[in-house]
Order: sequence, then C-alpha cells, then structure tokens
Amino acid sequence: MTPPIIGAALTNAELAAYQDWILEKDRDLELQSFVRAEVLDGDWTPLADEVKRLLTGYNGRLGIHGPFWGFTIDTQDPLVRHAVQTRFGQGLDVCAAVGASHMVIHSPFTTWDYNNLDNHVGARDALFTRVHQVLAPIVRRAETLGVTLVMENIEDINPDDRRDLCQSFGSAALQVSIDTGHAHYAHGSTGAPPVDYYVHRAGEMLAHVHLQDADGYADRHWQIGQGNILWPSVFAALDKLSVKPRLILELEDKAGIPASMEYLMANGLGQ
Repeated sequence: MTPPIIGAALTNAELAAYQDWILEKDRDLELQSFVRAEVLDGDWTPLADEVKRLLTGYNGRLGIHGPFWGFTIDTQDPLVRHAVQTRFGQGLDVCAAVGASHMVIHSPFTTWDYNNLDNHVGARDALFTRVHQVLAPIVRRAETLGVTLVMENIEDINPDDRRDLCQSFGSAALQVSIDTGHAHYAHGSTGAPPVDYYVHRAGEMLAHVHLQDADGYADRHWQIGQGNILWPSVFAALDKLSVKPRLILELEDKAGIPASMEYLMANGLGQ
C-alpha cells in the first residue's frame, strides 16, 4: 500500500512552528485553538485571521476540534441542550470563518451506558432521541456550510453504538471519528475490542482519526511508538476502507511529531 499522508492537531502557536511541514504535503490539519468557552465567547477573529495567514496556499483538509468541556450531547435538561447548541453554533461560526470542513464532537456513550442501556426498556432509544434533540439543528447547519461533524469515541466500549447513532441522522454531515488512544484505553481497561476493530466497525462512515499512542490504562496522547498500540493492524484496517479518513496526530507534546513521523515512515505506515 502507499502510506497515507499524516496530519496533526495544532493550536495557532503550534501551527506557526509546523507551518512548513503542514504545507509541504497539504497535510490534514485540525485547529485546536477554538475549544474553550472563553475563546468562543470572546473575539476570536484575530485567531481566525492568523490561521488564514499561516495557511496561505494551503489546499489540504482543514477542520477544528469543537467545544466539549462541561456538557454531553445526550443531556436531558432543555436549558443545557440550548447551551450545547449555542456552543456548537459558535464552533460552526469558526468553521465558516476559516474555511474548515470538519468539526470534532464527543460521543455520549459512557462505560455505565454499556452495562445499563439494555437494562431498561427503551433506554437506548431514549438516548438516541436526546442526541437528535441536541444535534438536529446543528447537523442541518453543518450541511449548509459543507462541514462534516465527526463523533469521536471517548468511553465507548461497543464501536457499533456510535456508528449506529451517526447513521440514524441519515446525513453525510455526521460521520464517525476514532481516537486510537481512547479506543486502546477502553480495550485495556473496560473490555472493549482492540483499536483495529473500531476501524472495521466504523467502516465507510469513518471520516476522521486521532492518532495517539497509549498503554491501555489512561488517555496518554503519547507520540507514536511510545505506547503499545499494534499500529500495523490499525493501518491495515484503514487500508481496507474505500474512504480515506483524515489522519491527525493528536499528541500531548507536539515536540513528539517528528519522532512519531519517523516511526510511521520507518514502518511503512505513513508519510
């Protein structure tokens, strides 16, 4: 297989440091300067203008990590539902300003859900209904903007739950995201399948992947090669897909990007 081109998740300051690397191959890029409430509630236009300046001549796939702190997308509280919609609306405003075509949102499925949703008749359908109440207007607006919302696994144990939830909207504007470290944590600590199974189960709905290494115990966001994820199996599963999801290094320490790329290139997994 031809190794896929790897991109990264970066703040504005980090993008300035990795600007040449991103531009050289029009790598997938995810902006992470627009996550926090204080940014979204303030004047973020200078950050957006800086992004456009740094990405002059860029023709790659650009996205943002959407807001997620302090809420879940299956909230039962109508007031909180309105707050979540406001935050996602702000995220879509950023997408429109910088020309982003994906926004990451977080899965609602918890470890508790895995053990209890089928313990109460109708509980799974009720969760789907609550998520639709939150996301329906956001998905519609994303469609008009040409933005794809990608739902990232957090505590998800059953990969099918998130895929089925995304499919239930019947919209190309809501697709599946996988965070490899989150999947590996769930595999090592809560009995979930290994990371490559998440890829297989997402199938053609997989639009986005956060690449990070981990030990199966915590959400490490280590550079690739420092943990024990079986990377050949993950990339072999990706290669079987007809879709080509965005592949984004999401590392705690961005200084680990060069070493991560060296590992991937040395193993014929990425470029």
